[in-house]
This record gives sequence, C-alpha cells and structure tokens, in this order.
Amino acid sequence: MAFTGNWTCDVFKTGMLSGVYNFNTGTAQTFNIALFTNAATLNELTSAYTAGMVGEVSSSGYTAGGQALTITQVPTTGSTAQANANNPAYISFANVTWNGSFTARGALIYLANGTTNPTVCVLDFGSDKTSNSVFTIQFPAVTKTSAIITIT
Repeated sequence: MAFTGNWTCDVFKTGMLSGVYNFNTGTAQTFNIALFTNAATLNELTSAYTAGMVGEVSSSGYTAGGQALTITQVPTTGSTAQANANNPAYISFANVTWNGSFTARGALIYLANGTTNPTVCVLDFGSDKTSNSVFTIQFPAVTKTSAIITIT
C-alpha cells in the first residue's frame, strides 16, 4: 500500500523554524492541495510537489497541481486556564471541491511557490474515495484539538 497514514512532512517542520511558510492573512502564501491515487508513494519524507508526480489524479475535472486552499484560521493558540499549559497552535483551510468523476486515495498539501513547492503534509483517506460528480475535501473542525494543522 502506498499510503501509510497522515504525515507532517519533515521539510515543513524545518521550514517552519526557518521562516519558509507564512499562514497569516494578507501576507499569506498560496497553499495547494493535490489529489493522489494509491499508486503514489507519499510520506513524511516527501519534500516537494512536482509536476508529473507518480499517482497524481488524472481525470476530467481535475487539474494537475490541485487547487489553491483558502486559509480560514490564521495561526492562533488554543488557550487553557491552566498555568504553564502547553497550548497548541493551529491553522485550517476551507473545504475544497472538484467537479468530476475520479478516485483518490489521499492528498498532499504544499506551498505553491512556483519553484521548490515544499510540502506541508500528506493526508491518507484510509481507502479509495470515488466521486461520480463532485469530490469534496472536508477539513475537520477548527479547534485546538482537531484543526488540520496543529503544533503542540
């Protein structure tokens, strides 16, 4: 099986500490989500999105490179009343929809900078998901415990 779980990519972890990624409204960079079949091999070592990646969905209604994501929650922390608590920071995106009939097993979120396209995370859907007309990625609730990207 090509997908083995949901992964925060190693390049994202080091890129956050190096200032590569910016999720703030107004100055945010463009992040994309691309869809893949189970023929793809994506994991925490996937460092960049490149055109022609093995296993990217190829079907009517889907364009290589995926779609741009809309940030719905800029970086924030989920505060607690407890002193010295380890409050997680989190961000999220709006749901994304494609019109078309295709099957995808997972997705890759990446910084669409047009040059290196460094990755953020790999999403494993758990099984093939097939659409006959509309394919939707629905992101989880935007909370400190369930947002799509949470740093603790």
